[in-house]
Amino acid sequence: MDSIEISKISIAEVESLKTISIQTFTETFSEYNTKNDMQKYISTNLSSEKLLKELNSNESAFYVLNLNTEIIGYLKVNTGMSQTEIQNNTSLEIERIYVKQAFHGKNFGQRLLQKAIDIAKKKGCHYIWLAVWEKNLKAISFYTKHGFMAFDKHIFQLGDDAQLDIMMKLELK
Repeated sequence: MDSIEISKISIAEVESLKTISIQTFTETFSEYNTKNDMQKYISTNLSSEKLLKELNSNESAFYVLNLNTEIIGYLKVNTGMSQTEIQNNTSLEIERIYVKQAFHGKNFGQRLLQKAIDIAKKKGCHYIWLAVWEKNLKAISFYTKHGFMAFDKHIFQLGDDAQLDIMMKLELK
């Protein structure tokens, strides 16, 4: 029987976080973007130094999804001033939610999403929000299926490419 566990990642696990971050980001976006833009983003946003800074924030948290002993996905949530845009105490941002491509379609993304919902409810948040690339139709469909609704747009800088993200939110009851 498979063992599935979601656990908060510690500072000591930064290299494992870096590995899963780079692998899943590359799997998700490399076929749609230039190698140069991908490398610029990865070196700036997924370096050990940047991840350590984020891990040290009291208003950000990373969770890894383990299947048996393998990390197959992760989640990054932000509250308060760590949120990339809507910086208030009534919302929680899902900044990153990724699962290795080999494990897509097996409800692992849904488990990570539910973890974010549970965290938000425990913190007394009124809603969860996230931003998703307008061309990532699979992700948009996933979030829509789980009750998220588009409410705005913003620019996401991937290397030298300014891309349009759809901002979506889920009201919590």
